[in-house]
Amino acid sequence: MRRVPRAALVLGLLRLCLAQANFAPYFFDNGVGSTHGNMALFSLPEDTPVGSHVYTLNGTDPEGDPVSYHISFDPSTRNIFSVDPNCGNITLVEELDREREDEIEAIISISDGLNQVAEKVVILVTDANDEAPRFIQEPYVVLVPENPHSTKFAMDRHSGVLRLRAGTTLDYEKVRAHFVTVVAKDGGGRLRGADVMFSATTTITVSVEDVQDMAPVFVGTPYYGYVYEDTLPGSEVLTVVAMDGDRGKPNHVLYGLVNGSDGAFEINETSGAILVTQNPAQLRKEVYELHVQVTEVSSDGHPAAHAMVPVIIRVVDLNNHPPTFYGENGPQDRFELSMYEHPPEGEILRGLKITVNDSDQGANAKFNLRLVGPGGIFRVVPQTVLNEAQVTIIVENSAAIDFETSKVLTFKLLAIEVNTPEKFSSTADVVIQLLDTNDNAPKFTSHFYVARIPENAPGSSNVMAVTAVDPDTSPWGEVKYSIYGTGANLFLIHPSTGIIYTQPWASLDAEATARYNFYVKAEDLEGRYSLAEVFITLLDVNDHYPQFAENIQEKTMVLGTPLKIEATDQDAEEPNNLVDYSITHAEPANVFDIDVHTGEIRLKKFIRSLDALHNITPGGDGSWSVEVQAKDRGSPSFSTTALLRIDITDAETLSRGPMAAFLMQTRDNPMKAVGVLAGIMAIVVAITVLISTATFWRNQKSNKVLPVRRVLRQRPSPASRTVHLEWLKFRRAKAAAKFALKEDASNENCNNNRLGSSLPPRAPAPPPPPRVLPTMGTAHWTVPTVSGSLASRQPQWSPKPKALGSPIKSALVSELKQKFEKKSVDNQAYF
Repeated sequence: MRRVPRAALVLGLLRLCLAQANFAPYFFDNGVGSTHGNMALFSLPEDTPVGSHVYTLNGTDPEGDPVSYHISFDPSTRNIFSVDPNCGNITLVEELDREREDEIEAIISISDGLNQVAEKVVILVTDANDEAPRFIQEPYVVLVPENPHSTKFAMDRHSGVLRLRAGTTLDYEKVRAHFVTVVAKDGGGRLRGADVMFSATTTITVSVEDVQDMAPVFVGTPYYGYVYEDTLPGSEVLTVVAMDGDRGKPNHVLYGLVNGSDGAFEINETSGAILVTQNPAQLRKEVYELHVQVTEVSSDGHPAAHAMVPVIIRVVDLNNHPPTFYGENGPQDRFELSMYEHPPEGEILRGLKITVNDSDQGANAKFNLRLVGPGGIFRVVPQTVLNEAQVTIIVENSAAIDFETSKVLTFKLLAIEVNTPEKFSSTADVVIQLLDTNDNAPKFTSHFYVARIPENAPGSSNVMAVTAVDPDTSPWGEVKYSIYGTGANLFLIHPSTGIIYTQPWASLDAEATARYNFYVKAEDLEGRYSLAEVFITLLDVNDHYPQFAENIQEKTMVLGTPLKIEATDQDAEEPNNLVDYSITHAEPANVFDIDVHTGEIRLKKFIRSLDALHNITPGGDGSWSVEVQAKDRGSPSFSTTALLRIDITDAETLSRGPMAAFLMQTRDNPMKAVGVLAGIMAIVVAITVLISTATFWRNQKSNKVLPVRRVLRQRPSPASRTVHLEWLKFRRAKAAAKFALKEDASNENCNNNRLGSSLPPRAPAPPPPPRVLPTMGTAHWTVPTVSGSLASRQPQWSPKPKALGSPIKSALVSELKQKFEKKSVDNQAYF
């Protein structure tokens, strides 16, 4: 049990001995120029950049324990370096400046954790060429006296002594100071790894000291003086100034007059002021030339150098009189004149007698004249005056001198000096009263006038009033009115008021003449006039009834085709001439409809055949009487009624032959048939003329006249006329057979007699009669033809027979025969 404590005690003593045997670490000393070790004799250039690795502390521990490094500085100095405790790298952290701090003291230490070894080191800061030379005791100022034999400057490069260079002259009067620039350079050296040379400059001021070697000099030459008419004797005219040419140490100067004053001027010897001694009115010359001498007085009181200068003194008039305007009775500032407007251009206003005068002399008496007011109307002559002139005003723009524009023209006549500093001036008012002349023609307020009056206006009704203005005053401003033109017959105008009214007997009718156009004339007492155009439109009044062609009309209606009636209204304007149609009475009433606007009459829509129509009126004969009314749209409205007889047929009947269709188409317009026949005859005549012309030119070309052709142009023989009449009777007999109805024979006889009694026209022989077909006697037309004298060729087919007693056929035949027999005489020439 006792051995255990003893073993522990021995172990503790052993450990204590081992601890006391641990050696301290130490730095390596690698000598001068080494970059690692203990920084012994270490130096560093002052241009080393901040942040650079400059050294490495290096040491070891005898036991091989790890070591750490430290660096410290005196608390009163800067911490210029920092060290990495593990690797010992030292870094520059502050900028070095050898001129301010040429060595750095620091304490470096090394530690193994138990022991620490510290050493004090001194780091030398080596110089780098980072400073330029600098001059001391600036500025450098040297005073050198001027000397004609002195030299300019030279500098000793080693000692810095400034000397005057041989052959150079200094002159105080030319250059009072010289500035010499001196450059100092160092020997150069390295800075931050590069060779650098610095320099410094300074300026040496060399002031030149003046010596007495120059004559006096006058200042402000040349000298001119003026003596005015109001200058008092003893007054100063001008002052001459002179000074010693040696400006550095000038001598005192004295002035004196040599000659030229003639006793009229004197000079103050100390100030140089020249005075006039006489009254300007007593001076005999206008210009005096004086000679003034200035003399230097040395410091010992003896006269030295001198100089002389001429002085010109002119005696001049004083500008103390402004230009003045004069009339017949002396000075005047207002001139008046009365004149007629529009005088000839270039005319002189002789009623104005104006004189302008300036009492001064020479340039003081020169002034300009001009008119101030409305420009371009008048001009003044002369425009530049010396002393005195008669003022003339001339008309320049006659059109602007107008009584109607301005009854009074006012101008200012201005005279102003030209070359004087005072620019004296004066004005006079020129007032021109204009008198009126008859220079204007009356002018209408408009170039044309438009009026509207109803056509039923009674006679002497006012239409309108025209107005013309003459700006001239009485009596030239009085206007007289008149009218003329083709449309002025129904109108009159009051000569003084310009009121246009209708003639007392005038009856206006818009349907006859709806518009009137004429001219009105406005004239003054001397015949000046102007014109305006008047347009008068008549307003239509509903004063006409609608009119049908006949009170009772007969019309034929084809089943399914409308029948149109037409009435006209003679009124000039709408709605008075617009007509509406209506059926006022019809029996039966349910057969027809009429279009209100067009007048077309149609069968009711349910009537589509003649059988349906006969069922409505079983006792009828195929003819209906309808009373129609035409009514205009005027206010008040007028209407007219007419009785219309309508025969109705169907399209099947019209399709049975071309002649029947033609007769039905021309039944309501017989002149259409006449026109067709006239067209045929015109074509025949044209062909005949062409043939005759061709024959004539052929004979003319061959210079032969054929007697046979002349025989052919002779009048036909009586035998030919007989043949023509027989053929004509044959055709009429054939056509009459088609109208086999119970009619009065007297009409046919009458027509035949007329045909037989009239002579046939002179025409070529007619063609032979047509061939008579076998079936001619048995076939009859069921549709009437246009005329008994017109017949189409007999058809080759037999038409469908129809009862001759049909009411439709009877009505058609009767109507056609009545119309064409009425015109039979006019149609005979075509056969």
